[in-house]
Amino acid sequence: MKNLKSNIFTKKIFLLISLIISFDVLSEKSDKDKPIEIEADSMTVDDSKSTSIYEGDVILTQGTLIIKADTLIVREDKQGFQHSTSIGKPTTFKQKMEGSDKFIQGKALRIEYDGHMDKIHLYKNAEVKRGDDIVVGDYITYDANAEIAQAMSNNSSNSGKKSRTKAIIKPKD
Repeated sequence: MKNLKSNIFTKKIFLLISLIISFDVLSEKSDKDKPIEIEADSMTVDDSKSTSIYEGDVILTQGTLIIKADTLIVREDKQGFQHSTSIGKPTTFKQKMEGSDKFIQGKALRIEYDGHMDKIHLYKNAEVKRGDDIVVGDYITYDANAEIAQAMSNNSSNSGKKSRTKAIIKPKD
């Protein structure tokens, strides 16, 4: 019986992580059609490398999506796919969920997006919140193509204590 309860709990956690991190499924679909506005203290564009670097109090807005970072690096590969790295203490994102007044939001010291593989990686002190539900870990990743999410933590921290992932699932009304 204990094994059955553990298996059901594991499936609920996996489903929660999948729902929390699935930006394409949950985010406002119309955001992709909106212009991107980036504010920063400085900007460097290197056309030869198809790279733009924004530094200092960076704020990217596209529809309901807001990304805040100390540094944002945007690259375009030879196939035209966008890749980005945002760095901050922490770097954050917030976006309205499709068909809802609720938001999905997250934070980490570094967030990377791979447009070609459609993968999102949150590194160090990562947290993703969807409505009232939260997933916390040292590393959180979501593969939108395979619809696989994973949260992990280091085996040890500087204090010598084992670091662990955590999920907080609020009861539904």
